[in-house]
Amino acid sequence: MHEIIEKRKQKWIDFYDGKVNSLVLIALDCGKRPWPWPENKTQRIEYALNAYNLYLDSIEKIDDDRIPCIFPNTGTEIFARAFGCGVHYPENDMPFALPYIRDSRELAKVKYPDLMNSTPITEVIEIADKLRDSAPGALMQLPDIQSPLDIAALIWHKEDFLAAMHDDPEAVKELIAMTEKFLGEFLDFWFGRYGRDFIAHYPDYYMPYGITMSEDEAGAISPEMFREFSLDSINRLSDRYGRIGVHCCANSMHQWENFKSIKNLKLLNIVQKHEICQKAYVYFKDICGQMHTENVDGDVFGKPENRGMRVIIQDTADNVGAAAEKAKAWRAWQEKFI
Repeated sequence: MHEIIEKRKQKWIDFYDGKVNSLVLIALDCGKRPWPWPENKTQRIEYALNAYNLYLDSIEKIDDDRIPCIFPNTGTEIFARAFGCGVHYPENDMPFALPYIRDSRELAKVKYPDLMNSTPITEVIEIADKLRDSAPGALMQLPDIQSPLDIAALIWHKEDFLAAMHDDPEAVKELIAMTEKFLGEFLDFWFGRYGRDFIAHYPDYYMPYGITMSEDEAGAISPEMFREFSLDSINRLSDRYGRIGVHCCANSMHQWENFKSIKNLKLLNIVQKHEICQKAYVYFKDICGQMHTENVDGDVFGKPENRGMRVIIQDTADNVGAAAEKAKAWRAWQEKFI
């Protein structure tokens, strides 16, 4: 089992190095995931361990490239909450941060968090520690990491935040600098405690190095504003950790040229409708590996001009037997285009 995992890790490294052009991930039905509410801490730990053991026990039966992991299962709110935001916990949905300030005059209210005395952070660490102790040596998945801009946009009431980008850009940059600094402090601690290789927060791909994050505010601002308020902070974090993977579920085609400027970009995940994903595969084929919400069409992947395109194929299955069959079918698809 250890040998299989190590071989899969090496295959991912080869994928990022351009030596492998496609990987396959089959997601199993692991049951209903508990909502990441504080009162569900025990259920979150139990679910993560059950899912880990399910993937580990079936690793010899499913010929895909998944590496089993343990995961703390968080929402987007954890860092905004550390900066003072309240959190709304819907009855049947993910929690989300409530804005803490409305304008630059209130910026003084925002205090830089004390990492080890910040309740949302210590809660995540407690869960991660219990998972690690229950599954020694297991790979850890990152909690939900938002970009510095995205975190700032959660702290500051969204409409006023967007207006302040025009009316008081220095105040906006001050808040983004705070969130960038805190992210770096958190990630240094996390990697020191749980290891430098990990599974991305979303989607669940393996990274042997670097960081991963979501950049969703890109859809709400112009390319010029993205360069002014987000690109530099992302690039500094990418330089700090060596490589980066980026998820974006916003309507972001107008930012694609900027995405090409993200330093050390190793993987891009775009969550959009089929035709946009197919355009993305071609647009970024010479830039990085890709794992979009819609799998690449064979006629796109197989074109001679797209030689060198690197993609991750995703599928789902209700049980181990069905997953094994789907993995076999996707391996046949890979052989067709190699």
